[in-house]
Amino acid sequence: MGRAFEVRKVAMAKTAAVKSKLYAKFGREIYLAAKSGTPDPDTNQSLKRIIEKAKKEQIPADIIKRNIDKAKGGQEDSFTSARYEGFGPGSSMFIVECLTDNVNRTIAEVRNCFTKTGGKLGVSGSALHQFNHQAVFTIPGMSEDEVLEILIGNDLDVTDIESDEEGVTLYADASQFNAIRTALYDVNPDLDMPTEEIMWLPIMGTKLETQDDVDKFDRLMQMLEELDDVQDVYHNVELE
Repeated sequence: MGRAFEVRKVAMAKTAAVKSKLYAKFGREIYLAAKSGTPDPDTNQSLKRIIEKAKKEQIPADIIKRNIDKAKGGQEDSFTSARYEGFGPGSSMFIVECLTDNVNRTIAEVRNCFTKTGGKLGVSGSALHQFNHQAVFTIPGMSEDEVLEILIGNDLDVTDIESDEEGVTLYADASQFNAIRTALYDVNPDLDMPTEEIMWLPIMGTKLETQDDVDKFDRLMQMLEELDDVQDVYHNVELE
């Protein structure tokens, strides 16, 4: 459904190991958001957004509370955001978002994933210019005209809009995320959007021409997903 879903991470069964990684991922994000602002989701929009994402992923309430309390208590976990850009099989390009307490370890692990699959890690800016940082919303149960009426009424701009059986999908500059989200929920507080995220979307996609490239791509994605420090992986491959 739309471009956003061509850059989603490879789906994996919710095994205990995957759940553990997911809990750790959201725990770090919640802690960092609470530490960077106020530990109150009513006044910290970043924290509020991450908590809502965590609830959609069925993250237990005690994990959310524990990490907010840890931030309140002044416990110092020195997590750092890190972004790596890389080149994989064919003409594929990657953006790998990480949260880490050891940058040297993380960059070595990410580089190893690319090296072992015939790719290479790039320097900062080498792939980023081929992606747009966008807010993406999928709104079920509404028509394009109804969504456009909300946007126009709130003087909000979007870069693109698509419709299919899942609903209406909006693409906007990342800076518009909170304004668009607020406008949509003001109209319908019970709205349940399957996608409401800020993500990196490729300006142009690419197709993998050989089975060998497809196999290398799948292995690279799997290796990146297995790294504890990796939060999100975006790419420009057009998935079949």
